[in-house]
Amino acid sequence: QVQLVESGGGLVQAGGSLRLSCAASGRTFSSGAMGWFRQAPGKEREFVAVVSRSGGSTRYADSVKGRFTISRDNAKNTVYLQMNSLKPEDTAVYFCVARDGPTLYVTPTEYDYWGQGTQVTVST
Repeated sequence: QVQLVESGGGLVQAGGSLRLSCAASGRTFSSGAMGWFRQAPGKEREFVAVVSRSGGSTRYADSVKGRFTISRDNAKNTVYLQMNSLKPEDTAVYFCVARDGPTLYVTPTEYDYWGQGTQVTVST
């Protein structure tokens, strides 16, 4: 079993930056892909970014490509999401996810473990 705890959310003005962190515990951290999803009020949960076990491969949603960067530090059992040039439409609850396998899926049902979520609010 894996436990995921997100931190780093908050309120920021449009154009600003935030860095989300996700600390993992409970079993071998480096076993599979890890990533982020988000959910805005009244909308379905959507894929944001995912990183491979080694950190060498990543995938991003088109809406965040060029603005967000995902990375992981297996020595610290932590995955990060650096968010730059934030827009009001980035406002959502951001969830950290992990899976036991290596494939970088974009579908939420493929992820075995979920954090509780952290709120990100971008004001105009």
